[in-house]
Amino acid sequence: MTGPGFATLADDGEPLRVLVVGAGGMGRAWLGAVRDSPDTTLVGLVDLAPDRATAALAEAGLADVPVGTELAELARRTEPDAVIDVTVPEAHLPVTLTALSLGLPVLGEKPLAGTLPEALRLTAAAEASGRLFMVSQSRRYHPQLYALRARARGLGRIGVLSTEFFRAPRFGGFRETMAQPLLVDMAIHAFDTARWLLDAEPVAVHCASYNPPWSWYEGDAAATAVFEMANGARYVYTGSWCAPGAETSWNGSWRLSAEHGSASWDGSGPPEIEGAAGRDTEAEGPGGKGIAGSLAEFVHALRTGQRPMGEVHDNVWTLAMVFAAVESATTDRRVRIVDLLEAAHREASADAGELERERLAAWPSVVAALG
Repeated sequence: MTGPGFATLADDGEPLRVLVVGAGGMGRAWLGAVRDSPDTTLVGLVDLAPDRATAALAEAGLADVPVGTELAELARRTEPDAVIDVTVPEAHLPVTLTALSLGLPVLGEKPLAGTLPEALRLTAAAEASGRLFMVSQSRRYHPQLYALRARARGLGRIGVLSTEFFRAPRFGGFRETMAQPLLVDMAIHAFDTARWLLDAEPVAVHCASYNPPWSWYEGDAAATAVFEMANGARYVYTGSWCAPGAETSWNGSWRLSAEHGSASWDGSGPPEIEGAAGRDTEAEGPGGKGIAGSLAEFVHALRTGQRPMGEVHDNVWTLAMVFAAVESATTDRRVRIVDLLEAAHREASADAGELERERLAAWPSVVAALG
């Protein structure tokens, strides 16, 4: 798909000049990705703690890169082509709004925003600015996942796709005090992957979350969700973050049941296909693995105008799956995605700035606007 309505950058043979915001753990990972890519060069790092930013740059071998505490000020000094936002979810709204207002395209870490209304505000802001806002769903960029998707397409209509995710990490910090740590912080990866594998958007969900008695999390560290998808398939996610022993990979364990056979993937090795169809289908792999793949696609989109995976209109659906699952688990009822999106649209319209509000008001409906 082309022509998503964002400005492109001329390919003059020079690397994309990138400003990174956030010097935490993931920020440091992105510094390495920008450093290692032949298509990008780091021109600045923004963080509220300058000492942390300086230490992160030294660790990455980029000690000469300028540091600042304010995005707008450092952008004026360094003249970047784009911004990578690696801040906490609560900061995604102000950081992205600032970048877009400066005319800068944004590649943001997941989740898109801290709330669904904020996600719609950012969608409207991207439209108003004419700049690309892409969310990095880095788990999509896995060669074996591409192989699974390509080969499963030969199996006919899909009935059920399922993910099992069982790990026992002891993070400490904010995750262990969240109300829904598994659904909000981890399941988003699987939900996004399911949309991509099924090539379908969610319609409704019924989810139950709970916390095993031995859990070291304050909130619900386990959940099971059943999503109804627009193509008639069901997506079933079940997992726990306090499940010691026989752990799955961080990508989970996947099974797909279709009209002419089944496919499975352990989250790391090659997928297994049972059924005559689809065995010889070849996949075009990603341009890089993990965040390197996200970065490569972001640069490619800005150079060509081709709509990337994770473009904001598309990624709202992934975030909606997360909040719908939380709503269902909280209320013990089936939640329709469109109802959640329409309520978020009303709230976004009430809180938005003038340009955002104009775009939100121009949408024929929130579903039509998201495509």
